[in-house]
Amino acid sequence: MQFIFLGQKWIGLRTIIMRLTCMFSFILLFGAAGLVVFIHLQDPEDIVHQQTPGIKYNMGPQQPKKQDCTSSNNQDVRTRKNSAEALAMGNQRSSLYPPVNAPTKLQSTERKQNIMFVMKDHQKKDAEINPIGLHKRRRRFIIKKSPILIAMNSSSLNLPMLKSEDRNNNNWKSLYQIQRERKRIMRDTCSKYKSNNRRIITPYHVSRIFVEDKYRILYCEVPKAGCSNWKRVLMVLNGLASSTKDIQHNTVHYGNYLKRLDGFDRKGIYHRLNTYTKMLFIREPFEKLVSAFRDKFEHPNNYYHPVFGKAIISRYRVNASKEALRTGSGVKFKEFIQYLLDVHRPVGMDIHWDHVNRLCSPCLIDYDFVGKFESMEEDANFFLHLIGAPQNLTFPRFKDRHSNEERTTTKITQSYFAQLSPAQRQHSYDFYYMDYLMFNYSKPFEDLY
Repeated sequence: MQFIFLGQKWIGLRTIIMRLTCMFSFILLFGAAGLVVFIHLQDPEDIVHQQTPGIKYNMGPQQPKKQDCTSSNNQDVRTRKNSAEALAMGNQRSSLYPPVNAPTKLQSTERKQNIMFVMKDHQKKDAEINPIGLHKRRRRFIIKKSPILIAMNSSSLNLPMLKSEDRNNNNWKSLYQIQRERKRIMRDTCSKYKSNNRRIITPYHVSRIFVEDKYRILYCEVPKAGCSNWKRVLMVLNGLASSTKDIQHNTVHYGNYLKRLDGFDRKGIYHRLNTYTKMLFIREPFEKLVSAFRDKFEHPNNYYHPVFGKAIISRYRVNASKEALRTGSGVKFKEFIQYLLDVHRPVGMDIHWDHVNRLCSPCLIDYDFVGKFESMEEDANFFLHLIGAPQNLTFPRFKDRHSNEERTTTKITQSYFAQLSPAQRQHSYDFYYMDYLMFNYSKPFEDLY
């Protein structure tokens, strides 16, 4: 009996071992088949690029970028991830980006037709030079999906030196010293509040930087701080138009005539970051916020009203009307601030009211020139002088959108923030604290601390 019992135990044990062996073999077979399929789907040349020695990879999803600094029709909701370099203060959530519209034709005047001809001619030349555009587009897609991390050292380029004939010009000397001071304050703030031990820049960090190769300029776009007119200037510098006045708003933002830095490969990004003149223009944070609110919520808008407006009214308005819930129109500034400061926002962030620190990563990228919206004309023309731009090219003064409406001023900004409680004003200041500190803006209200 004991022998039979031991035999039965042995048979049971043997059965379990056989089942485990079969299961393990099945898992190995399934894994091998998956690997074969993966290798089959990969482009061998792309695999070579992804295996470049000395480069680290982050396989997390790369988020899309917004194509312009204004809203457009027929826009969808898109989200992006928080930057790894975002400030620890404030809980930031995903951002929403309207998509890119198709290029809009310039209106029919002889001069504008000539501009379009020049633009199309540039595209045709690019197509002739690059017969393997399809492969490059696929390669760019792979780079964005699997961001290449580029180790960055300090920029090898500083602010361009004044020419000998300019050194006796007190105005140029004064502006030059102002630039040095702005850069010093920015560097000191970064050193104090951010760790730069690992200076790693991904394509995400440069997704808002536009490239002008002829004059070797990198421009980081900050919405509501003159970005439309700066794009016009870059197009003229690049030979795409003869005058900034001839370039329509939709051509600026949806024409795709300006290249973005994240569209280049690893070597191209690294080379331009280290050799081109990098500049950005910023604006007083509260004033920039009110300007964005007026533009997006106080005028008809086919994107911001249904996407942001409906969510804001639904969450923060008591007894909202069916019409307001249906259209998303009529968002009040106080409701907008409630949304902005809410840790659990019903809809994500947007570049028009995001921090400059997140848009342009000034603690990672050594910008050579920092201009301010408040002194736009003087700063912009000084920059054009430094880079040797044509003397007849000056920064345009005209207002790009809602031209009949008064620009957002300090007085208008204060009237909007007067609608808020002292606590809401303080929390708003805390939200933009690093931008105030980094770019040396004064506290907008005396009761802030």
